[in-house]
Amino acid sequence: MTTVPAQIRPPADEPYPEPGLERVPPHDAAAEAAVLGAMLLSKDAIGDAIDALAPLGAEAFYLPAHQYVYRAVVDMYAKGKSVDPITVSGHLTETGEIGKVGGPAALHALAQGVSSPTIAVDYAGIVVDRAKLRRLAATGVQITQLGYAGLGDADDVLDQAAAELARVTQGSDQGGGLAFRDVFAQAVAATEQTQQGTNLGVLTGYIDLDACTSGLHAGQMVIIAGRPAMGKSTVALDIARQAVFKDDRTVAFFSLEMGAVELGQRVMSAEARVALHHIRSGSTTDDDWARIARISERMDTDRLIIDDRPSLSLTQIKAAARRIQQRQGLDLVIIDYLQLIQSPGRRAESRQQEVSDISRGIKLMAKELDVPVIVLAQLNRGPEQRADKRPMVSDLRESGSLEQDADVVVLVHREDAYEKESPRAGEVDLILAKHRNGPTATVTVAAQLHYSRFVDMAQS
Repeated sequence: MTTVPAQIRPPADEPYPEPGLERVPPHDAAAEAAVLGAMLLSKDAIGDAIDALAPLGAEAFYLPAHQYVYRAVVDMYAKGKSVDPITVSGHLTETGEIGKVGGPAALHALAQGVSSPTIAVDYAGIVVDRAKLRRLAATGVQITQLGYAGLGDADDVLDQAAAELARVTQGSDQGGGLAFRDVFAQAVAATEQTQQGTNLGVLTGYIDLDACTSGLHAGQMVIIAGRPAMGKSTVALDIARQAVFKDDRTVAFFSLEMGAVELGQRVMSAEARVALHHIRSGSTTDDDWARIARISERMDTDRLIIDDRPSLSLTQIKAAARRIQQRQGLDLVIIDYLQLIQSPGRRAESRQQEVSDISRGIKLMAKELDVPVIVLAQLNRGPEQRADKRPMVSDLRESGSLEQDADVVVLVHREDAYEKESPRAGEVDLILAKHRNGPTATVTVAAQLHYSRFVDMAQS
């Protein structure tokens, strides 16, 4: 059994807590010593231990002396130097830290206490486990302090507490960056997967739009914008239906405008191909009910979560999305719509600044949750003042940083909304006006508004 040599105990200025005076944070000193001993004996064990202890690194060790030894070994390993008790002792002597680890004898005791270097990974797992428990305990104290302090809006405090807890479960928040060799390898792998069709994002279901974007990708903020009654919500529901019922993904739909029942009726109409006005007027026929019955098994799913609470703040939306992600996973967030999102407690200097703050918050949420976030937005009256009525990104109401923050902007336009006798009646333009990582284009789909859906022209 590996024991902790007396020499490795921390110096007098970093004493062990006296029993009974305070709780000792979770740790396993013997496991820490075993990991370090293995690293002092084998170059292979160093690499294995570094991987196993990532991303915590030296912070995974509870004893300060062990942290000093670990940092010295990793520093020497990174510089290609030979690592053993003698060389590490010399390194720590040069840095003035040899006394903090208990002297050269402590390093030799670490190496001698290990039966085989192959134990490094197993014991590193124990070290990481105890480190996570320490971080959990520390986070609990921090959350308690946040609650008692009572500073700011309660929802903001709750979100901050949830974010702190999420960091415990997701790993360290102290990112050290990636060497480009690792970034390049990941980029190559992602490209190969995309070429093989295994790394596509969340598909919209519109073939030509998906051909341009390869789907919607994690971390993206996607704006779907248009004038009222153009079909923004229809597009959002089309994407949600594709994701849930065809691709078996989980979608959180935050509806600040329509109620859950109204959304459910629209999904029912689109999936069963039953006229929406039949459903809403109570004039469904026997054939309509037969169609609804045929889709009932497909509708029995928990992968589409609809939250229709009014006056939601972005903090509440983020907290709810995080809970869904932790409970069952999450692939896509949809918010209908941006201008209805409530600003937290304190008011911004102007509505434009307020919307800009919300926009930036949505982008950060997409990155934090690592899923695409679709947000619907209203356009101002700019299109109606132009002859062709076609919208532009600059028409976003109270745009602020909307255009800057968005990775993808899709503008919804229907000529027949302005001209009933238009030769393009029944056609809908999805204008890909901004695409940070690819081409822009205009994709035309067919409106089947009686079924509350848009479909590819080939299906119309």
